[in-house]
Amino acid sequence: MTDTSTLLVDKHVQYIQSLDKKQDSLEYWMSEHLRVSGIYWGLVALELMGRAPAFDKDAVVAYVLTCQNADGGFGGHTSHDSHLLYTMSAVQILAMYDALDQISADKVVQLRCWAAGQRDRGGERRQDGARRTPGSRSSRWQSSASSNAVDRIKVGPIVEYVSRSMNYDGGFGSGPGGESHAAQVFTSLACLAIAGRLDVVDRERTVKVAGRAPAEVWRAERPPAEARGRLLLVVGRCRRSRSWAGWTGSTRTGLPEFILSAQDPDNGGIADRPGDVADVYHTCFGIAGLSLIGFQGYGLEDVDPVYCMPVKVIERMGLRLHGGAACPSSGSNDAGSRSSDSARVINKKFRTEKARARGRKKRT
Repeated sequence: MTDTSTLLVDKHVQYIQSLDKKQDSLEYWMSEHLRVSGIYWGLVALELMGRAPAFDKDAVVAYVLTCQNADGGFGGHTSHDSHLLYTMSAVQILAMYDALDQISADKVVQLRCWAAGQRDRGGERRQDGARRTPGSRSSRWQSSASSNAVDRIKVGPIVEYVSRSMNYDGGFGSGPGGESHAAQVFTSLACLAIAGRLDVVDRERTVKVAGRAPAEVWRAERPPAEARGRLLLVVGRCRRSRSWAGWTGSTRTGLPEFILSAQDPDNGGIADRPGDVADVYHTCFGIAGLSLIGFQGYGLEDVDPVYCMPVKVIERMGLRLHGGAACPSSGSNDAGSRSSDSARVINKKFRTEKARARGRKKRT
């Protein structure tokens, strides 16, 4: 049985280092498109554990630079098409290595501005058909903020879109009308925090939906895979995303024990829950969650809850939020001020629908 009081640091370092050495496995090649993000997740975990030298800095930086395309964005691997997510991961890696001077902020923002403009009439899809989500908005914010170019992004439309993705339960969906999901709660809150617009959030409801104790949830019956992370269901929450999404003030009861019990005592790494296979994504957010709640079992570096990078990196870049915004409010037009009204309309709509549903149930 996994020790729930000890963080297996050496095992986790070995696990992260081994990921690029499994080139004879099918999983290695099937996950090629995630290579840049995988490096980001691994580097964050190593930084927080104080083991950053486990990665070859020069080799990592050189590889990331090969993933940048002519449009300014980064692909998930060399010669892959640019994507907002991988561009964010690439910028964050370079930020942690203090190597942002090796790329052009103008070229990175070029992709940000292109993505912002490629929308159909409904404003929900790009021309390539990809779905626009609060996560993609957060990716654009974080990569632009990290490259010190956030003043070129229009604040208002982004805030309005994210606020329209907020549901009556306090959670956020992948878009307006989408089902609440823990991962979207985190990206939406991070986006609004960078914009200095957390005032549009119904904090009481968001904390309630994001902060249910994972230990209590785990006692419930194991949910089907397709249900995990979905906050509106009785079972099936993504525990690691939930623990991270609840940074605004959720309960800490049982959280350290839950994360530590999901460690792989033999090969290292952390899984999404006890008994599952470890992966670098949950290893990153598991360790970040322990840092965020002040885990005393190991001297972890402090993590910034908005950027999911070490606080020392964010402070060095002048991006640390202290109740304010990391970007100017100029360029917001009037859209940002309308976001609160949008959220109230959505909440009223869902309350009305719930009341009608209760009425129909009573009549039957």
